[in-house]
Amino acid sequence: MSTYTCSNCDFEISGINCGKCGSELEYKVLTKDDGSTVNVSECPDGCGKIKSPMCCGDDMVAVG
Repeated sequence: MSTYTCSNCDFEISGINCGKCGSELEYKVLTKDDGSTVNVSECPDGCGKIKSPMCCGDDMVAVG
C-alpha cells in the first residue's frame, strides 16, 4: 500500500483507490518531453491517472 507523505509538514495519506474499479492507485513519475517530471497516481487496471496529491504547495511523494 502506498503512503504519500508531505516533506514540509509530515502529513500522510494512505491507500488511494480508483473510484471506477476499486484498485489501489500506484505512484508513478512521468518524464515530459522537456525532461521535467510529474508525479501521478495511476490505476494499475488502466482506468486512468491523476496528478499525485499536494500538500503545503508541493507534490506528496509515495514512501512505501
